[in-house]
Amino acid sequence: MRLLIIFACCLFVGFAFGQDSIEDLKKQLEQAGSSKEKMYLHYDLAEAYLRSNTEASIEQAKLAHRLATEINNSSMGAEAAFLAGRGYERDRDERNAEVWYRTALVKAKDAGDSDLIIKSVERRSRLAEKDRNYRKAYQIVEEAFNYFSQNGTSISDLERKYEQQRKALDQERQRLQAEIDRLSEEKNLLSSDRDQLQQQQQRLVQEKQQVEQEVNKKEERLADVSAAKAKADSLAEINKKKFEKLSATEAQREAVLQAQKADLAEAKLEAERSRREAERNKEQRNQLLILASSGVLLTLLLLVLFLISRRNRRQLKDKNRMIEQEKERSNELLLNILPANIAEELREYGKAQTRKYDEVTVLFSDFINFSRISEQLSPEELVEELDRCFKGFDFIIGNYPEIEKIKTIGDAYMCASGLDDRKTMPGSMIKAALEMQEYLEEQKQERMRLGKPYFEARIGIHTGPAVAGVVGVNKFAYDIWGDTVNTASRMETNGQAGRVNISEATYNLIKYQFDCEYRGKVQAKNKGLIDMYFVKGARAGAAVSA
Repeated sequence: MRLLIIFACCLFVGFAFGQDSIEDLKKQLEQAGSSKEKMYLHYDLAEAYLRSNTEASIEQAKLAHRLATEINNSSMGAEAAFLAGRGYERDRDERNAEVWYRTALVKAKDAGDSDLIIKSVERRSRLAEKDRNYRKAYQIVEEAFNYFSQNGTSISDLERKYEQQRKALDQERQRLQAEIDRLSEEKNLLSSDRDQLQQQQQRLVQEKQQVEQEVNKKEERLADVSAAKAKADSLAEINKKKFEKLSATEAQREAVLQAQKADLAEAKLEAERSRREAERNKEQRNQLLILASSGVLLTLLLLVLFLISRRNRRQLKDKNRMIEQEKERSNELLLNILPANIAEELREYGKAQTRKYDEVTVLFSDFINFSRISEQLSPEELVEELDRCFKGFDFIIGNYPEIEKIKTIGDAYMCASGLDDRKTMPGSMIKAALEMQEYLEEQKQERMRLGKPYFEARIGIHTGPAVAGVVGVNKFAYDIWGDTVNTASRMETNGQAGRVNISEATYNLIKYQFDCEYRGKVQAKNKGLIDMYFVKGARAGAAVSA
């Protein structure tokens, strides 16, 4: 069904695809009659605006989506929503990009468009990973996997990504369980220390009870002394009566003697009472000192344990956060220099196997008269202009997931497709090459307006077998080798400024998609005569693989 719709679209707007002018598309839109015709023209305008005016591209894509919804065309509705998402993503508006990619996914499911479902899921997953929301990325891929499973379709890429993210979640769950076990062990240690403190407190209470018992015994002995004193007083009273019967002299002498004895007994009694009072006060002070020391010791011990536990938890939290940040940064750096499947293999096994690919499309670009232009610019201006051009190339290549940037060498730029499980797509590589030349042309016009020197580039493309892998241990790099790489370099060397030069092998793969100009057999260094072609542009009405 989708092929019939695309075929009808190609027949209806075939002339529009052959026109590069946005003004022509606008004139056709003004003359359009049916909603279906307007829908296709709005979509073509959105694609034409995408590279130069993302705001206008988004507006046209939304109009195409609205018309597709009105005429119940789920296939074009999904395509228009996906194009709007691409426009928002170029504007760095990731929230709206997510909304429109989700809309494209729903429409693609209604239309049964498996390719667009996969592309929408991949874009949404990439936005979630960029936002470090790995759980959401996992859920998006899992939802698509369940959809294809329920509909009897096996998508190996989704299955693999589903398994990778499930493995990452399992690892995170194991790490959290290990942290829980460690905290439980620490809790058990604190509980053991608390039990020891409680036992020590019980022992101190028992010692206090023993001291109180000894004090009570001493108080009883003191009461006995008081009774003895009372008895002595009674005897003194009896003796006093006897003294009254004696003669005054004897009574006086006896009184003095008895008084001396009484004073002596009183002094002894007072001394005994003072000694016992001092012992009791000393025992009470010792008891209070023991209780106070025990309480302070217990409080200090609990405080120290609490501070140590809190410090350990804080240090662990900080270390875990630092480890997670370093892990994310290392993953981002690794993915920035290696393909995703190679980076995953390095993380899992510590090395990556060298792979041979039967069909790889390699692109080389090189700036013309770079040495002469570099003499006209300061080092800062030269690096800034070179950085601007390479960033533009990176952005264009980033719109084609099947293309992998390999490296830059001086002013040369190299990329390739077909280095994963999918078949190489030379059509996508040529579209990217044409966009790169268009970007340099825009930069050229702006630099000429400012009266400054500008860069022009030759671009060469060749398709054939190649070997890819990671070399080195320190500052390792992902690279490709083989005669295909050398031939692609010769395509670039024998090209012309502002044009895309391809080999016969590449031409045979894309001749029904692009208009090409045969150059004849061209002498290439160390290669002899090679058939070469200049790419003029997309063929009218042809669907270019992407």
